[in-house]
Amino acid sequence: MAIPAGTKAPDFNLKSKQATGLVDVKLSNNFGRKHTVLLFFPLAFTGVCTKEMCDITAGLNAYASLNADVIGVSVDSPFAQEAWVQKEKIGITLVSDLNKEVIRKYDVVFPMQAGIGDTAARAAFLVDKRGVIQYSQQTSSPKDLPDFEAIKQKLAQLK
Repeated sequence: MAIPAGTKAPDFNLKSKQATGLVDVKLSNNFGRKHTVLLFFPLAFTGVCTKEMCDITAGLNAYASLNADVIGVSVDSPFAQEAWVQKEKIGITLVSDLNKEVIRKYDVVFPMQAGIGDTAARAAFLVDKRGVIQYSQQTSSPKDLPDFEAIKQKLAQLK
């Protein structure tokens, strides 16, 4: 089960494919500056994941107005993620946990997804500017989406 609210968020340094090439994305770079919404999702190019990331992209201004970055995390390669970003016009930063270290740290491993191997479970975390998890949710099924309204309400309380 996902690590609980009140826990210090495990830091990470993961790769993201941007127009300038591979870049490092470090969670702690936001500490002291802004909140971070971490969205763990199973796999790029799948129906529910595409809906989730496209919906978040469409509502990205709501998170920005609440002083929050949104970062998506999956076990896909940064190159697969970038192809998906281009195809679906996804506007959030996606990072690759290809080695599955971060999904283990956050305890959101979905074992043997569709019989092909371990992926990220669908989960959401709100990490405040101090690096403390203020909201933690792992959905009961990869087909279910996190409660984004609850995340926004919690963000509004943190402002």
